[in-house]
Amino acid sequence: MNHTSQEELLNGLSRVSAEMPADETLYELADLFRVFGDTTRIKILCALSVSDLCVADIAALLSMNQSAISHQLRVLKQARLVRVARRGRSSIYGLDDDHVRTIFEQGFRHVRHIAPGEEKTHA
Repeated sequence: MNHTSQEELLNGLSRVSAEMPADETLYELADLFRVFGDTTRIKILCALSVSDLCVADIAALLSMNQSAISHQLRVLKQARLVRVARRGRSSIYGLDDDHVRTIFEQGFRHVRHIAPGEEKTHA
């Protein structure tokens, strides 16, 4: 049987407390994960993980109107998950950087781990 002394317990809690990020950082992380909590935004991120696209292409792909897509892209852009580049008269959206791709891919790996047998694969 493992007997942990009060002192060892307090030392362990002290170490954990020292490793905890600042509350503001944790709030920012919670906000980031909240952005991932919308199916439409997940579909947009999935599409953009394959290719950079304009609003019209995303709208056609998801069978949604362009204003709804534009609204979701604004949310994703504010969260720094997507970037926009002007090409002529078009705005082309893509994943902001490799961190976003990694977060997205890790999320897929986790979902497949807890619910194996998905017929379609991604990244």
